[in-house]
Amino acid sequence: MGAVKVMAKSLIRTRHSITKFYALRSQLQAVSLRIQTMKSTQTMAQAMKGVTKAMGQMNRKMNLPAVQRIMREFEMQNERMEMSSEFMSDAMDDAFEEEDEEEETEELVSQVLDEIGCNLNTELVQAPAGGTAAQAAEKKAQTEEPASLDGDLEARLQNLRKM
Repeated sequence: MGAVKVMAKSLIRTRHSITKFYALRSQLQAVSLRIQTMKSTQTMAQAMKGVTKAMGQMNRKMNLPAVQRIMREFEMQNERMEMSSEFMSDAMDDAFEEEDEEEETEELVSQVLDEIGCNLNTELVQAPAGGTAAQAAEKKAQTEEPASLDGDLEARLQNLRKM
């Protein structure tokens, strides 16, 4: 019986040792992760130091008034190019445009409108002169009673409470 008790104590000590080793292993893993995090933080700090240094050098080398002057010059040249391009386009259109092209264009527009059953002159005469539908809706909303506005707000509040 004494040998059994010694073996049982040995088994219990072994189990406790295993549990302690698991705890020690977990603690070592936590320390390892902390070291890895610190190493990553240090690497990030070094990278930020390099970027800061490079940005400082770029700021010292960059001449802001010169960049502004270059941008103004670019804008002026771009406007000149657009104007000359537009002038050339108009000149080309004038040079190659035939006299009866305008009449043909008008005839084609009239033909298309006739085919779809729309007479432009009568449609424009029949168009309402009182404004747009949005203006009419605004006038209608202004004439409604404030109670309906309160009711609308109450309905919205109820919908929000349901959510």
